[in-house]
Amino acid sequence: MTIRRRTVVHDGPGGPFEGVFAWDDAQHDARPGVLVIPNVLGQKESDNLKAEALAALGYAAFACDLFGQGKRTQRGEGASRYMDELNADRALLRERLRASLEALTAQPEVDAGNVAAIGFCFGGKCVLDMARAGLPIRGGVSFHGVYDRPDWETVTPITASLLICHGWDDPLGPPSAVVALGEELTAARADWQIHAYGHAGHAFTDANMPAGHVGFGYNAKADARSWQTMRQFLQNVLENKPIVAADTIIL
Repeated sequence: MTIRRRTVVHDGPGGPFEGVFAWDDAQHDARPGVLVIPNVLGQKESDNLKAEALAALGYAAFACDLFGQGKRTQRGEGASRYMDELNADRALLRERLRASLEALTAQPEVDAGNVAAIGFCFGGKCVLDMARAGLPIRGGVSFHGVYDRPDWETVTPITASLLICHGWDDPLGPPSAVVALGEELTAARADWQIHAYGHAGHAFTDANMPAGHVGFGYNAKADARSWQTMRQFLQNVLENKPIVAADTIIL
C-alpha cells in the first residue's frame, strides 16, 4: 500500500478551487470515491489527512475546497467570513458542492457511479444539503454538523443514506434541532440514522480544538466511535456489505 496525493484545481462558481485527492496506488481498478468537506476554516492539512485515511480503507478521497483557491482562515476574529458568505447564499453553496463532486468523479481512480460524502461542522451541513439537493451520492456522513434547512426546495425522496454523528452537548445542535432534522428526513423518506454521543460537543473530532468552552472541543471517545461507525456505514452503502451486529445481519 502506497498512499499518494495530488493537488486538484477545478472550476466552479466563484472559482477556481483547489483541493487534495488521495488514493492507494497499489489498487489498479476504479474504486468508490468519498468527498471530504472541511469545517469553517476551509481546506487544510487535517482534511488531507482524513482523505488519506479513507484511501487507506480502500477508497479514493478528495478533500475539497468550497471557499476558493487561497481563501483559508484561522481561528479567531474573521474565522467564519467565507463560511458566512455561503450560509447567506445556500444556492451558491449547492452549486459549489456540485462542482466539488464533479471534480472527485472526474479522477480516473474513482468509480464515478459509487460515491459518498463526509463533512465536519460546516461540512456536515454541506453533506445534508447535497442529499437535500439530490446530488448523486449514495451516502453521506455529517460529523457535528449544523442542521438548518436551506431556502430552496429540497427533493423527495432523498435517495442518499445518511448518518448523522452528533455531540449531545453541541449548542449549535440543541435537541429541538435534532428532532426537527429527524422529522425532515422522515418526511423526505430518507434512510437516516442519528448517533448522539454523550458528553461531547461541537467539533468533537477536531484534535486541534481543546475543550475549553462549554459545548465545544475535542472528545477522543466520540471521535473514535463516530469514525468506526462511519467505516461500517461506508462499507454498507459503497461496498454493499451487510451491517453485522453480534450474530444478526441487518440489511
